[in-house]
Amino acid sequence: QVQLVESGGGLVQAGGSLRLSCAASGRSFSSFYIGWFRQAPGKEREFVAFITWSAGSTTYADSVKGRFTISRDNAKNTVDLQMNSLKPEDTAVYYCAGSRNNYKLYDHRSWNYWGQGTQVTVSS
Repeated sequence: QVQLVESGGGLVQAGGSLRLSCAASGRSFSSFYIGWFRQAPGKEREFVAFITWSAGSTTYADSVKGRFTISRDNAKNTVDLQMNSLKPEDTAVYYCAGSRNNYKLYDHRSWNYWGQGTQVTVSS
């Protein structure tokens, strides 16, 4: 079993920054993908970004490109999401996700493992 634990959520004013962290444990993560999704109340879970665990290549949703940065530390088995220039529409529960393959990763249903989520609230 793979366990993913998010941390770093909180309340921030528009224009501010937060850094989320995802700690992975339980299995080897060679060739894994780690992603971030978010879900606002009553809405579908939405792709934010993902990273290739081994190589560090990254992909972003258009809505966050240029503001968010995903990165990984292979030695610590952590993936961070640095969120800058936050907007009220970024408010959501943010989830860390893991996958052993790269099939249709924009779709949350393609991911195998999920963290518990961390709340991000951006006030105006």
